[in-house]
Amino acid sequence: MGRRSKDIAVPDQHGRLAVVTGANSGIGFETARRLALAGADVLLAVRDGDKGELAAARIRAETGRTGTSGAAGGPGGSVTAAALDLASLDSVASFADVLLERGRPVDLLVNNAGVMGVPARHTTKDGFELQFGTNHLGHFALTGRLLPLLRGAAAPRVVSIGSLTAWTARIDLTDLNSERGYRAMVAYGRSKLAGLLFAQELDRLSARAGWGLRSTAAHPGCCRTNLAYGGPVLDRAPGGVNLTALAMSVPGFSQEPARGALPLLVAATSPGAVGGGYYGPDGLGELTGLPARARLPRGAADLTTAARLWRASEQLTGVGFPA
Repeated sequence: MGRRSKDIAVPDQHGRLAVVTGANSGIGFETARRLALAGADVLLAVRDGDKGELAAARIRAETGRTGTSGAAGGPGGSVTAAALDLASLDSVASFADVLLERGRPVDLLVNNAGVMGVPARHTTKDGFELQFGTNHLGHFALTGRLLPLLRGAAAPRVVSIGSLTAWTARIDLTDLNSERGYRAMVAYGRSKLAGLLFAQELDRLSARAGWGLRSTAAHPGCCRTNLAYGGPVLDRAPGGVNLTALAMSVPGFSQEPARGALPLLVAATSPGAVGGGYYGPDGLGELTGLPARARLPRGAADLTTAARLWRASEQLTGVGFPA
């Protein structure tokens, strides 16, 4: 009996434009790299423009694709980067406006970027709690602003990134921004559960309104990325112990970004990925393994909360979706 494969085949993506947020490292980088290898034109939407360009250059060197000074697309295919700060609604609007002006349909939007485990409560430029504002509201606003380009594509998809922490989270619609009390991983779990509720509601709205858009979600399991380090350094003194990062690096219970990206790639490209579907690793506790259908957290299946969160997100961001 042959050894079990550790990879999947990504369907041909030539002629498709993919926008991947947070694609300068981790599972975002690996997702962008694999999409480019499959032929897609890939735009890396990254908060730090220099890091984005370095990541794009690495992918171009491996794939032989071209770069055209921040432009996405072109007959020869391209891998490019552009600045996007999801903690700023102005940045989201500016990024979307550039793409809207170019007018090229967006075939795939991977809402991957995020921040995790910020020890003390911080806020975005618009006053939202940093994790909720970045991980959920920023992507909500981005998807809404890019909806005309998504609807212009032949078979568009939006992929939202979940987390195992969503299983322990709940949505408090009266305190979405953790103003009455803040705990780092509680706020993170809430932001990821919000993203899953968004993915489910987006697919339902698309089906009702005939947008032709398939909304899916995926999680990477326990993955060894820099996500566990980015949030904590905002407050922790140098040399402090990062318990989250330690837990995510236990041998046998975590995996490399290239493997963690596989459920995202299934959600983004597999012909069998269903609207509203959720994908993750198939190993024990969905921590590691090859991609398969994942168990949707109970809170993510609450239709009433999903609809109410959607309305609250429109009000908070000022970004509306067509009725």
